[in-house]
Amino acid sequence: MGVTSWLKGLAPFLGMVIVEALIVGLNTLCKAAMSKGMNPFVYNVYSNALGTLIFLPSFFLIHREKRPPLSFSLLCKFFLLSLFGTTVMQSCLFTGVNYSSPTLASALNNQVPAITFVLAVFFRMEKLDLRNSKSQIKIMGTLVSIAGALIVTIYKGPAIVDPQFQSTLNTSPSPKLSSHMNLTAANNWIIGGIFLTCANLSFAIWSTAQAAILKEYPSQRTILFFLYFFGTLQCAILALAMERDPSAWIITPDIELISVLYTAFFGCVVAYSIMTWCIDKKGPVFAVMFKPVGVAIAAFMSTLFLGDALYSGR
Repeated sequence: MGVTSWLKGLAPFLGMVIVEALIVGLNTLCKAAMSKGMNPFVYNVYSNALGTLIFLPSFFLIHREKRPPLSFSLLCKFFLLSLFGTTVMQSCLFTGVNYSSPTLASALNNQVPAITFVLAVFFRMEKLDLRNSKSQIKIMGTLVSIAGALIVTIYKGPAIVDPQFQSTLNTSPSPKLSSHMNLTAANNWIIGGIFLTCANLSFAIWSTAQAAILKEYPSQRTILFFLYFFGTLQCAILALAMERDPSAWIITPDIELISVLYTAFFGCVVAYSIMTWCIDKKGPVFAVMFKPVGVAIAAFMSTLFLGDALYSGR
């Protein structure tokens, strides 16, 4: 009995570690697909559409009798939840990764616990007592997270590991060209950081709103179905407005197709299902506390698979 209870208590912890590993894999594959020229808005449409199709049988067949009745007010909430949880968050995330790297995306994820904590306190989902040591630690953690996110965006630092160093040692560009390339990379890094910060803000709003909606409507799979259904519609409208070239909608059967399939199955279905369950069991702040875990995983995967240099400031 004690072992069973211990395992149940450990399940949310292990679940969120798995989620962070899946999200890092998603960001890495996304960066590889974007490097080949895939449009991030088109990427969103295909991954959300496939996620909707996966949840479709569950919505219409499996939990049809068990789920509570839907109302127009609930559908509006699902629409807004999808706006922050898929359309804005994914668009800013994939655009930010395209400008920077998966390592920066994971490092800036440290903003999420801080933003979520502030939102949870504002909406009275977390109690804040300045005389309580737990509240003081959370406030200090919030300030450190925000300061760290600013440093990792602005400060680059010397390279610790550079897989491309040997290949470029004998073909170094001229000092003028090298300076221009470094300036462009620095600008892209900051632009990517801004987009990723917007993605983190959107994700924090989603996780906080998700916790509130789960109390009103406890059918997790129904919420996830509408999350991706409305997300597909919203992303399609955004993609049509941002991308006018029909050839951008053609997916090549290589890393582009693999990344879309991975995002749909492991990002949309597995990761979001586990996150929704953890938010329901432990609350929004618990679910986002694991974001720092992804930093080490992302640094390793980006260096190994994408050939990114690892800098001390990141």
